[in-house]
Amino acid sequence: MATDCIAQVTFQGDGFAKPVVARFDRPNASTDGGLVLFKALDTALGLTQRLAACLEDAREPGKVQHETIELLQQRVFGLCGGYADCNDAARLVHDPIHKLVLGRDPLTGLGLASQPTLSRFENAVSARELHAMTHVLADTVIAQQRRRLKGRAPRITIDLDPTDDPTHGQQEFAFFNGHYDTWCYLPVVATVTFNDEPAQFAVAAVLRPGTAPAGLGARGILRALLRKLRVAFPAATFRVRLDGGFASAKVFMFLEREQVDYVVAMASNRRLEKRARRLMGRARVLSRQRGETAHLYGETQYAAKKWARKRRVIIKAEVVRHPGRAPKNNPRFVVTNLTTRPQTVYEVYCQRGDVENRLKELHHGLEMDRTSCSKFRANQFRVLLALAAYILFQEVRRRATRTAWADAQVTTLRERLIKLAVWVDRSVRRIVLHLPLAFPWLPTWRQLARAVGASA
Repeated sequence: MATDCIAQVTFQGDGFAKPVVARFDRPNASTDGGLVLFKALDTALGLTQRLAACLEDAREPGKVQHETIELLQQRVFGLCGGYADCNDAARLVHDPIHKLVLGRDPLTGLGLASQPTLSRFENAVSARELHAMTHVLADTVIAQQRRRLKGRAPRITIDLDPTDDPTHGQQEFAFFNGHYDTWCYLPVVATVTFNDEPAQFAVAAVLRPGTAPAGLGARGILRALLRKLRVAFPAATFRVRLDGGFASAKVFMFLEREQVDYVVAMASNRRLEKRARRLMGRARVLSRQRGETAHLYGETQYAAKKWARKRRVIIKAEVVRHPGRAPKNNPRFVVTNLTTRPQTVYEVYCQRGDVENRLKELHHGLEMDRTSCSKFRANQFRVLLALAAYILFQEVRRRATRTAWADAQVTTLRERLIKLAVWVDRSVRRIVLHLPLAFPWLPTWRQLARAVGASA
């Protein structure tokens, strides 16, 4: 029967042959058994170890119960498991798996750090420490890709993409943004793509004030990434893809000084629309003849008032046609130094569309937008923790090549890899995780376990 200590519910009837009793009475058990995969992977990468080395611990040593690396790992592994908030610590304090991945005895080891301890940890970080952590995250991703590709990559593409992070309190530098019609931050995320591979790897995430211009910080991020990538891949050529918010004279001059290929969207204006008028007319005729959406491609030489010279602008003349609606003109413009034909250049630009999926994973899968601390630096720290967790998911996905999970989103990977019931047993010699025999994803889970260092 149920007691104050043992929760129990009984299903009577409801299609069951006999009464079904659900009793929460199994000690030393967890629903996050798959976190051991991420612990093994983190150990192989040395990710949290290197991140923790960036942080100084100003606490009195004799009063410290939770070391810096343990606090960092608690937050990163918690994000992997879907626990985005420090308040979740109260629900996980005695979870044996979460203690195990911190290197503690899962049964008798010290419980997890409390929410106040984690909040003090997040708010103690300095700008210098955040800068060092940002470099560690980028270096980790680049080093892994260099090892995978053996230092050979004919072409590397860098994408920068801003996104909105709505705020709902009195956070520092959270301002009202008219474009997004909300109080927010405007983080920017950098990803890299190697050769013609479809995968995009997140390497940097920088939090910015809510009214920051789209190009704020872009040159600094690109300069740092290009320096690192050129050391790791000295024979590579580089391409940069940016959306229209980055189209400024300073950005173009920087890209040309760095001698990289670039494809940058540009907002429409009257002068560009005038240049596209003839091509748009041909597209309207084509759309009317075919009865469907039509697009044609062309180019022009164009210089905005603040530009020192003209640059090549690709024109996409599109007429959008939907049943029951009037045709709609939709001209698009891309600035580039590529010399290939206009349609090919525009298709190169469109390939950056998958960055939106990376942003969705960071927002919805890892709660990168859980920036509810009052201090700006603490919120940047949370963004970096989310990126650290995402790097682990990227590595899991890469090692799941030729499986059904090779292209899976973070939420799917968490559901099928981490959310695994486990009963933890311990002897003098070893710790045993008892997992369900009927686990539907067992073959792939075992394959990934071996890929991150487990033995048969």
